[in-house]
Formats: sequence, C-alpha cells, structure tokens
Amino acid sequence: MLRSAFRAMAMQGRLWTLTAFLLAASTHLMAERPIFEAELLFPPETWHNHGSCIVETPRGDLLVCWFHGSGERKSDDVIIEGARKRKGAKAWSPRFTLADTPAFPDGNPCLFVDPQNRLWLIYTTIQANTWESALLKVRISRDYHRDGPPRWESSEVLHVKPGPEFETEVNRRLPELEATLARMTLPENTRREADEFLKAMREHANDRLYRRLGWMTRAHPFVLEDQRLIVPLYHDGFSFSLMAISDDWGRTWQTSSPLVGAGNIQPSVVRRDDGSLYTLMRDNGPPPKRLLQSESHDRGETWSAVTDSEIPNPGSGSDLIRLRNGHWALINNDTEQGRHSLAVWLSDDGGRSWKWKRHLELDPPGPDAGSYHYPSIIQARDGSLHVSYSHHLNRRDLPPDVDGDPASKSIKHARFNEAWVREGNALAGPVSSP
Repeated sequence: MLRSAFRAMAMQGRLWTLTAFLLAASTHLMAERPIFEAELLFPPETWHNHGSCIVETPRGDLLVCWFHGSGERKSDDVIIEGARKRKGAKAWSPRFTLADTPAFPDGNPCLFVDPQNRLWLIYTTIQANTWESALLKVRISRDYHRDGPPRWESSEVLHVKPGPEFETEVNRRLPELEATLARMTLPENTRREADEFLKAMREHANDRLYRRLGWMTRAHPFVLEDQRLIVPLYHDGFSFSLMAISDDWGRTWQTSSPLVGAGNIQPSVVRRDDGSLYTLMRDNGPPPKRLLQSESHDRGETWSAVTDSEIPNPGSGSDLIRLRNGHWALINNDTEQGRHSLAVWLSDDGGRSWKWKRHLELDPPGPDAGSYHYPSIIQARDGSLHVSYSHHLNRRDLPPDVDGDPASKSIKHARFNEAWVREGNALAGPVSSP
C-alpha cells in the first residue's frame, strides 16, 4: 500500500515537472516566434475618444479605459468609458461607463491592479472647463470580473497637497530654466511667451489653491518592491510633473519634489537594476523636441534636473515599461512634428541605447495623415505586449456616421512580442539615459 502511494506521489511529481516544462517551453517559443494582431475596440465615430489605458486582470482578461464625449475639458458631456476582452475571446465587450460626473467633464483616466488584486481607476473631473481646475479622483474595486462596469467599493478625491518645499524647488530651478532659454535662439514671440510663462510660474507656485488643483494622470501608477505606490502626475498650467506617493494604499498621500523643466509633462516611470527610478516625459517646451528625462535615487521623493533625451517627441504622450527579462519597452510618436508615426522601441541595456524599433502606425506626413497617439503599454502574464492608443483618422473619404459627419475616432488595441519588434528596424541606438 505504501509502495503504491509512493509510486503515485512520484508520478504526480513527474506530471508537475512536465507541466512546468511545457509551460516554460510554450512561453519561450511564443517569445521567439513573432506575433502581431490588432483591432479597433469599436467602430470609428465622430465623438472624441482619447487618452486610453490598458491593464490585464488576474484572470487574464484585458480592460481598457478612455474618455469619451463631444470634446475635452470644455465639453460637460465627457465621461470615462471602458471595455473588456475576456481571456481567449476574439472580440471586445460592448462599451460601458466607468465614471460620470453629471454636467462636468471627466478625463485623463488610468487603470492599475494592485498587489491585493484590486482594480484602481484614477481620473480627473474638470471644475471650470480648464485643465488647471482638474480635481483628481480615485475609485477602487474588488468586484470587476463581472460583465459591464466594476462595482466600486470606494470613490474618493485624491488630495494633492504640495508643501512649502514645492515653492522652494520651483524658485531654485527657475534660474536654470532662464539661463537655458537665454542660450537658445528663439523667435521674438516665443521668447516673450517664455518670459511670461516663467513669471506666471513664480506667481502660481505661491498660490495654494492653484498648486493643489490641476494635477492629472496619464501613465500607469508604479509600485516599488516595498509596495510604495507612486502615481505620476503632471500639470498643464505649470507644464511640469510631480509624483503622488502613498505607503498605505491611498489612506494618506505625500508628494515628491516637483520635476521642474521647460514643459516636461505626463511622466512614465521604470526602475533600474540599481534600484533608482527613471522617467521619460512628454516635451511641451521649445525645440529641440525630445522626450525629457529625470531620475530619482530616494524612491521617488526627489528628482534630478530635467534634461533632453535623444528620443524624438512632437509634444505627445509616451509610455515606458520594464519587461520581466530586464529589457525596456517604449512606445511613442517618434517624430519632432506630427502624430502620424507610432513606434515601439526595445532596449536591452536599461535605456542607455535603443537597438530595435518597429512601427505600429506610419502615415506619410500631410493633411490626410492620421493621429495615433497617447499609447499605453503592458506586458501580459504570457510575455506578450499589449498596447492601446487613440486611433484618429483624417481622410476626407471616410464614411459618415448617423449625423453625416466623418466617422474617424476610436481606440485601438494591438498585441505583439519582442520578436516582432526585433524584426523591424535595427537601430544604432540613441543614448537616452544619463
């Protein structure tokens, strides 16, 4: 009897080993064989659909959120929508509402699943139809595997309260910006606008209400190994970035020092091998148009001076992640002007160089070029990469919607792997990290 039991245990052990081997082998083969597939989440329409973010649930489903309405901050009908793709499904679910503040525009949503497997939605409600009046909100759910929208167990305001060090850091960095701008050859009107912007920044840094409102999300929140939560934020009025930090899953918040530069917004954060943090940010400043960068060596609390990377950026969002094998993946509009080109980059040396790039979208520049922008990227449990992004066409031959207007705007999803990217353009590799 004991001999039979031992034989059964040995057989079970071999089955477990074989199962683990087959899983590892299938993952390895998938990583080596190029794969690519893409589809729109819903048919193109006239109404604005923009600013998406994608996550994978613990069950392997995909969730995407975005904002939808007749416009953006100036349109009071804007809501946060979402859609789900079940694991193994061929199609996305019908759209559903994730958040709607009646008679106010909601915008700039992001999603993430925390280590407790709770789904977070962070978004803004615009108080006075300006980005500077944005109020940051957080919703959390454990019941989000059902069809349709999650059942939110909490819905609160994320109060951003920069302390006195905020004004100190802004005033410390402004002379550096002024010196940088003084060395640049700028048109007279651009220099005048820059001087007015710097003067307004000084005034706003001392205004408690102004510096507490207007902060918005774009990229995924970031969780450190010690489970510190970092929510990357930016402010269109200041035109720079800030990190909201919580060590107790949102019960209390603190803020980092501001990342002050000449128009560095919408940060996306990765962790380096040495434990330091690195961010790439959209360039809202003067030429040369590059993704802007900064780093932190104290878990996100203070950040280095903002500098240019070598990666082109036309003034549009990007997203940066670290893959499980240590490689980095970046998705952005890889031009200095226009959003008609959307590319994925790969780095195998922590962002010091980018050896491979492949385009998800590439139109010739011109009046008929589309806009493929505000991408969000994740790595799924099977190793594949998933992105969502705004898919806006601009051709005059588009079919009309029910109102007779050209139907042009949707959200697109693509799934691919590193092998597919490496089949693309092999690059010499611009240096993008200090």
